Amino acid sequence: MNYTTLFATIKGYVENDFPAASYTNVAGTGTTGLTSTEQINTFIRQAEQRIYNTVQLPALRKNVTGTCLAGTQYLGLPVDWLATFSLAVIQPSGSLTGGQSFLLNKDVEFIRESFPFPAVTGVPSHYAIFDANTCILGPTPDNNYSFEMHYYYYPESIVTANTTWLGNNFDSALLYGSLLEGYTYMKGEADVIANYQKRYDESMALLKQLGDGKDRQDMYRTGQVRYPVK
Repeated sequence: MNYTTLFATIKGYVENDFPAASYTNVAGTGTTGLTSTEQINTFIRQAEQRIYNTVQLPALRKNVTGTCLAGTQYLGLPVDWLATFSLAVIQPSGSLTGGQSFLLNKDVEFIRESFPFPAVTGVPSHYAIFDANTCILGPTPDNNYSFEMHYYYYPESIVTANTTWLGNNFDSALLYGSLLEGYTYMKGEADVIANYQKRYDESMALLKQLGDGKDRQDMYRTGQVRYPVK
């Protein structure tokens, strides 16, 4: 299901074109409001956000490589980063260890206490999320190492992309999630909302079987979400 079909289906199911709701602005000099398209796009984006924060799908995973500077304790995060799956330092091929070495995720306090002297350098073995744009390494790198990060991000919304993995593979979850948002906005009848919720829950159960179950049956590390497959 692409965006055009989803848009039309939402309006058809709830039998509402969501006309623009105008209201007087703060200055009292005119009216403003959301258009029909803006309202429905909001329902869709809210549904996507709910789904993406409920199930860890391969479509939500990205990887990027970067380089740290010797003597610099901080490593920048990707601009679309939301959460980290793994961070690995790539050691030079001529080193004794070679290959990738995965860092252990800790709190900033752990890094500060375990590696209290930033001038003491070595191959990073731990990291912590310092802020929304940076992670802190411990110990401070003694070389210009390359890193590879696998991380969680929001893919482009179907509103702007027109087609997405979710729309192509699990449109039922996206549709009923959007209907829930839209019909709640309409202050619709409780029994209809309950029916939409039931259908949404059924779709999400199947999606979790796929994303948190079947797609994770051979994960090397524990700690990631694992949904038992029956």
